[in-house]
Amino acid sequence: MKEYLIAGMLMLGGSVAAQHQHHQTTAPPPDTSRHQKMDHSRPKGMDQGTKDHAGMNHEHMDHGMMSHLYSRNLPMNRNGSGTAWLPDQTPMYMNMWHQKTKSNHPWMYMLHYSVIVRHTNQNFNNEGKRGRASEFDAPNWAMGMAQRTVGQRGLLSFKLMVSLDPLTVSNGGYPLLFQSGETYQGRRLVDRQHQHDLFSEVSVGYAHAFSADADAFVYVGLPGEPALGPPAFMHRISSFNNPDSPLGHHWMDATHITFGVATAGFRYKIAKVEVSSFTGREPNENRFGFDKPRFDSYSYRLSVNPAPSLALQFSQGWLKSPEAIEPGENVTRTTASVLHSKTLGGDPNRYVSSALVWGLNRHGGENENAYLAETSLQLNRVALYGRYENIRKSSAELDLGDQLGSHQHFTINNLTLGMNYRLVRFASTDLVAGAQLTASKPDQSLETIYGKMPLSGQVYLRVTPALMPMMQGRMR
Repeated sequence: MKEYLIAGMLMLGGSVAAQHQHHQTTAPPPDTSRHQKMDHSRPKGMDQGTKDHAGMNHEHMDHGMMSHLYSRNLPMNRNGSGTAWLPDQTPMYMNMWHQKTKSNHPWMYMLHYSVIVRHTNQNFNNEGKRGRASEFDAPNWAMGMAQRTVGQRGLLSFKLMVSLDPLTVSNGGYPLLFQSGETYQGRRLVDRQHQHDLFSEVSVGYAHAFSADADAFVYVGLPGEPALGPPAFMHRISSFNNPDSPLGHHWMDATHITFGVATAGFRYKIAKVEVSSFTGREPNENRFGFDKPRFDSYSYRLSVNPAPSLALQFSQGWLKSPEAIEPGENVTRTTASVLHSKTLGGDPNRYVSSALVWGLNRHGGENENAYLAETSLQLNRVALYGRYENIRKSSAELDLGDQLGSHQHFTINNLTLGMNYRLVRFASTDLVAGAQLTASKPDQSLETIYGKMPLSGQVYLRVTPALMPMMQGRMR
């Protein structure tokens, strides 16, 4: 019961913050989504909605601007991973172009990517203890999107996300102290973050606008992401600067690569409800192929964006046999999150973005909670960022059942602080150099295995698209 109260507090806190912002702002923010103007100025009849909607989007397309992937009447800044929502004021690091056609429905294209070349050193202050490892590697991903309107009300979208992790990261994943989830060669992956699949998303979506206020959509992926959890960590701008996966990844957003997803959703104004059927099993260790879809699990998610700077969600999923090493064990996952993003002083190169996320896995009669708070402060070329996690993991999850008994649970606290600097921006591409340090504080009973206050650090170079020039007048 405590967990659901916490989820409610997260959602309530976000709503209160939104109301506070609404009353404190002397003028509305610039038009990051034109539907916000229409909400207050146009009649709500279907004909008027169609007229506004059609005029808005043809103008957007003619000027080389995309809408949201699953709504002609939402800003593209709201696009998260899968069908999840980000705040409307989220900055976008991407390349975009369009292809004109003889019809009034041009194709729009968008490309995101991130390549991180780094040296990571885990638990470097505890020689001979578990989890001590260092490695040169290059976690990476790239996502391409294509979109066009269909008639006066339709919107067709395609997404392809790939990762060369199977070639640039060790077979057992990269070293990450206290991380767990998935298996390799019949053993649990512990103190390592698994590779992502070569094909991380191959999806198609179609949306239909009933008016500027209401639309419905369907989304199918092999692989894809069901309606469960916040946007995946690599697509949250609050974790944009941190090369590592959160320790609560498999409590919050690990279903971002799922082989077999079908989602249907409906939006009315600031709220959206969606349901998914999907494959509960995590991807297998063959990262180059496609797993067999099963559609044996399901989820729902409620999303609300009460202000341009906020995105809230609550979701639950029932996962059938997610871990190959425990084929008879199902998991009920519950998540809630509040995401915030806002520019500083009207300068799109200066912004703060934060996230509060809670995830709960219930299996085998046990509740395991994970809490995350992360923030990133971008000051033109310099970024300062941090992430705090509190997570409860079992001895079985950490593969310590033989040493400590299979039914013990341990609390792990993790704090990461980092900084990076943009070295150069050229041809719409950023080259950034950074470093970060993580201090871990596990339960005392784990100190004999991991040592006291394990420290981990890394230095890295990162290549991503530059901040989109079109954001220069729109994100305030």
